Order: sequence, then structure tokens, then C-alpha cells
Amino acid sequence: MMLLMVVVFPLFLAANLPGKIKAKAKHPLLAATKIWAFAHLLVNGTLADGLLFGSFLAWAVLDRISMKKRIQRPIAAAPATKYNDFVAVMGGLIIYAVFVMWGHRALIGVPVF
Repeated sequence: MMLLMVVVFPLFLAANLPGKIKAKAKHPLLAATKIWAFAHLLVNGTLADGLLFGSFLAWAVLDRISMKKRIQRPIAAAPATKYNDFVAVMGGLIIYAVFVMWGHRALIGVPVF
């Protein structure tokens, strides 16, 4: 699960930073949500966890399917640069480390380790 979560935060940041990551993932926030929900389903076994994370996973999958069928309107954004990808990856890894070490316990109430 921890290995799956490493990519979630960079994808989350890449959703708002135009670059190659955003172009390849097409919808990086939905991808991050699917990976996050799936990883949490793997390690949490209660009915409440299944309903919570399963609902997020189902929503993200259905939303991604519906995005393929809709006409996407262009959104004005900054130009795509390698710097944005660097910021997304490095910022995501830093946020991941902080969240694993401190944030998950402080915000969610459950320690990661």
C-alpha cells in the first residue's frame, strides 16, 4: 500500500500544473483518487472502510468513463513546462513524506506505522 501511495501526491499536484505528467495521465486527480482508494481497500477490512473507499473508487472509475464520452472544453492554463513536472514530483514526494511521518496521525487519527 505504501508503494502505491507514493504516486498519489505527485499526481494530485500534477492535476493543477500543466506538464507531461498531466498530459499522459489525462485526468491525474481521478487517477490519484483511484489509486488512493484501491490502496486503502487493500489494507482496511471493515465494512465502513469498504463502503467509504469503495465508493470513492467507484465514483472515480465512473467519472473517468464519463469523461471519455464527453466533449472536453479547453481550459486556459499556463504553458506546460518540465519545471511543472519537477515541482509536481518533488512537492508530491515531500508531502508524502510529511503525511506518512506526521500528517496521517494528526489529521486522520490513525498512525501509518
